Amino acid sequence: MAIAAVAALLPLHLGCADAAPPRPASSLRVGARPRKGGIRGRRRNPPCAANSLQPSTNPRADHHDPSLKVPPGVDGGAAAKPDHAPQSQRRRGPRDLEEEAWGLLRESVVTYCGSPVGTIAACDPNDPTPLNYDQVFIRDFVPSGIAFLLKGEHEIVRNFILHTLQLQSWEKTIDCHSPGQGLMPASFKVRVIPLDGGEDGATEEVLDPDFGEAAIGRVAPVDSGLWWIILLRAYGKCSGDLSFHERVDVQTGIKLILKLCLADGFDMFPTLLVTDGSCMMDRRMGIHGHPLEIQALFYSALLCAREMLTPEDGSADLIRALKSRLMALSFHIREYYWLEKRKLNEIYRYKTEEYSYDAVNKFNIYPDQIPPWLVEWIPPKGGYFIGNLQPAHMDFRFFSLGNLWSIVSSLATTDQSHAILDLVEAKWSDLVAEMPMKICYPALEDQEWKFITGSDPKNTPWSYHNGGSWPTLLWQLTVACIKMNRPEIAARAVEVAESRISTDKWPEYYDTRRGRFIGKQARLFQTWSIAGFLVAKLLLENPEKSRILWNNEDEEILNALSLMAGPSSPKRKRGRKTYIV
Repeated sequence: MAIAAVAALLPLHLGCADAAPPRPASSLRVGARPRKGGIRGRRRNPPCAANSLQPSTNPRADHHDPSLKVPPGVDGGAAAKPDHAPQSQRRRGPRDLEEEAWGLLRESVVTYCGSPVGTIAACDPNDPTPLNYDQVFIRDFVPSGIAFLLKGEHEIVRNFILHTLQLQSWEKTIDCHSPGQGLMPASFKVRVIPLDGGEDGATEEVLDPDFGEAAIGRVAPVDSGLWWIILLRAYGKCSGDLSFHERVDVQTGIKLILKLCLADGFDMFPTLLVTDGSCMMDRRMGIHGHPLEIQALFYSALLCAREMLTPEDGSADLIRALKSRLMALSFHIREYYWLEKRKLNEIYRYKTEEYSYDAVNKFNIYPDQIPPWLVEWIPPKGGYFIGNLQPAHMDFRFFSLGNLWSIVSSLATTDQSHAILDLVEAKWSDLVAEMPMKICYPALEDQEWKFITGSDPKNTPWSYHNGGSWPTLLWQLTVACIKMNRPEIAARAVEVAESRISTDKWPEYYDTRRGRFIGKQARLFQTWSIAGFLVAKLLLENPEKSRILWNNEDEEILNALSLMAGPSSPKRKRGRKTYIV
């Protein structure tokens, strides 16, 4: 069925969580109240107002879950001695931290027409300039959504999925240039505006999306749609409402994202070509091209979409293209992005300027590109996927999210997954240290920092995206460790975070090589730092629940890859083509 025809079938019940409102070209104005029965004199609450699922005058105390158990022998457990020190001087136990975190997470909930639709990025009452941190970001909401799902609170995730679906790009323009059909916004904000011609102060609530036109650098978010598909699958698995995936509007949203990502172009590689700043690293950090983070999320989203798409005549070509890309992408990343000591030695001895179909150095990588730090840093046991690969360029930095999600999505083989975790253990002082976890390692410094970041004053060495430590990565580390049956690694990292994250007021990120200081421009009470900690704790207590997030290795892909990796495979050694004109 054509997209236009499918769109005509979307339900149009305004202001309802189960409805699919229309998609205008600018702000989405839904839930408008008539003048006579309008919202009179309504004013939008400040970011830290108690827009909670269960309003309370003391949310930090009222929302404690007694089912959260404290491991024996840990400070704050039942056997702990009473501490008569002042509250500000006490060491908080795990139970206290979780109670505080749940209270803060609920305080960050944003409501729309009386229903919860997401969580704002940060909720610091002492921040006079929240910028866009008072908005609901798709990528930031994912750990919040997972936390609510694990607690059995499905409504907010369902509402988030449906309302962001209605914000999906159909006609919205950016400086007269239209983004690709199917693009998901980076964020949205609930605004309260006066009704046109309204009397007595009647107002309406409006969902105002940002597709990147207001972002620093004006870059559209590539990862938003990928995270949306991953969260959609997690919602279905956790809630049991698998029929939700079969809704016409949900199926249409999945297809629009896939068509945007699978569109033909000039690129010769199966990886997704994107610009700098299009993912979690939303500033210039030298990741333009084919960054690992996007490829891991892309692979995971393709697997999730294949699982959820309903078979019909209109989906046949899309499913066929999806399966083909999965196999090619898996082979490409596993074969060419993988790095360990043996592979590094192979690159060290590369010959260049090879012209043939069976060249060893297929991307014309010059051995002099190998940075001096890597020669001493890479351990004898362990490995990782490099950050980027393009002709004559390999980005040898270790990017945590891309490597961890490669494990979660089974983009990495079983051996590669264990090798990545081996490297995390071997390089604990570099990647975890005093606060988990480095977003990338090492930081860009000196002239390299100036040229690659444009002398970005926020991305100075060992700060923010340039080697900063991000507590939100705890939940992805935990899912990866549980999947590989090595939860003790994640438990150790959580213990490191517990020692100070509450005292530091749940910051966005940490600075310095070991993550010793709160980031110089870090927002406090950062929602995804709070949610990431909670998800890690919940999953360590109930490891089986992590299955809503990971993807198992696919037998069909494994069989195809074994053929592609064979010595006689046409993928490895192509015959010469002759054309008669």
